Amino acid sequence: MAEQRFEQSHALHLQQTIAPQMQQSLQVLQAPTLELRHLVRQELEENPVLEDESVDVSLEEAAAQSDDEAFEDEFAELSALDQEWRDYMAQSRVTAPRRDDADERHQFMLDSLVAPKTLQEHLTDQLGFSDADDRLRKVTELLIGNTDENGFFQTKIEDLCFDLGIPLPDLEAAKALIQTFDPVGVGADDLRECLLIQLDRLGKRHSLEYRIVDHHLDDLAMKRYPLIAKKLSVAPEQITKAAEFIATLDPKPGRRFGGDTNNFVTPDVMVERVAGEWTVSLTNDQVPRLRISNAYKDLMAQEDSGREVRGYIRDKIRAGKFLIRSIHQRQQTIETIAKQIVERQHDFLDRGPAHLHPMTMAQIAEVVGVHETTVSRAVSGKYISTPHGVFEMKYFFTTGYQTESGESLSNTSVKKSLGELVAAENPKKPLSDQAIVAELKKQGIVIARRTVAKYRDELNILPSHMRKSY
Repeated sequence: MAEQRFEQSHALHLQQTIAPQMQQSLQVLQAPTLELRHLVRQELEENPVLEDESVDVSLEEAAAQSDDEAFEDEFAELSALDQEWRDYMAQSRVTAPRRDDADERHQFMLDSLVAPKTLQEHLTDQLGFSDADDRLRKVTELLIGNTDENGFFQTKIEDLCFDLGIPLPDLEAAKALIQTFDPVGVGADDLRECLLIQLDRLGKRHSLEYRIVDHHLDDLAMKRYPLIAKKLSVAPEQITKAAEFIATLDPKPGRRFGGDTNNFVTPDVMVERVAGEWTVSLTNDQVPRLRISNAYKDLMAQEDSGREVRGYIRDKIRAGKFLIRSIHQRQQTIETIAKQIVERQHDFLDRGPAHLHPMTMAQIAEVVGVHETTVSRAVSGKYISTPHGVFEMKYFFTTGYQTESGESLSNTSVKKSLGELVAAENPKKPLSDQAIVAELKKQGIVIARRTVAKYRDELNILPSHMRKSY
């Protein structure tokens, strides 16, 4: 009975010890590069024996000065791991040589980054150049703070009048002032008012476009052109022409402010053709390179260093060793998966996205020798650079169809074929979903009508009755 309790206690202890390490290993594997750097930065702050490779460390010398043989063996293993890590990083640098102008290009990118101005800041700047008096300026500042990222008011001025006790004429004057600002259409309560402001500024206050937006916006959204034509006693062709002009207006004039205009993606993997063969290399420059500091040896050499100090140092060394191994394993896993992607997607690399083949994570996991969830974690948030652009690694994992000729097509390729059919259709007689099914079947692609409707929605293609031109 006592032996059973000991085994249970020992198992619980192992579970408590291993679980945090496994959790960290999975976290390292799944983390995109930026998150990984943040994670490593935290570990550097919490673990005094860890340091980046900018500090020159002789692990072998540190191990030799330890008077603990067991600790020497463990540290010798760590030294070998460190050398393996250095060799791996050195080899990656040879595979992907550094360009002479790499530093200049990197600095140019950093210098090009600018802090985007928010819509509120842009409107406030214009208020500063206006002739508004102090009273109107204060009310206008209040309304500017009430605009959302699209340029619409979040609360109607009638409600602000009631809630804040501000005279309605003052609020109306402030609203009218904002509507004269750039971007055109800002300061509206809704889409209808936003479009009317833009038409008015274009000198179309008495135009057909203005009447359509003012009284028939819902019908316009549903492309009920014959119905609008009948109500306004004009030809359907005039409604079509007016609708085309209205489509050039901006439904969300404020959206170009305050967004992240500096969306740079640093690929984790580079795929390039070298001597006629597709090669895979990792961009390891962005991956933290760690090693174990030898600063602990002074503590270990002190005669008064007790068991508690030695135990603390051992725990930190083991934690650092596990983190280094996890990062190493992460890079190896990403590289192995990338090589499998390249091996299976030669047609994509040679001829473009339309020739992407079906591929599942389960297939790659079987070849690599890991679990499917490991593949999923490894490709999450990771990007691969190809001759056709930078893609998230998950892009290459897609189900597909077997054509009548026996060729395998990914659903991405099927969507591309669907989009090409719609782009080439007669706008006066757009293809129905059933007609698209028939056209795809002529290409050897057999799919159901509901699948066509699903892919059409994913491609933001309207139904046929809403694509029709009159």
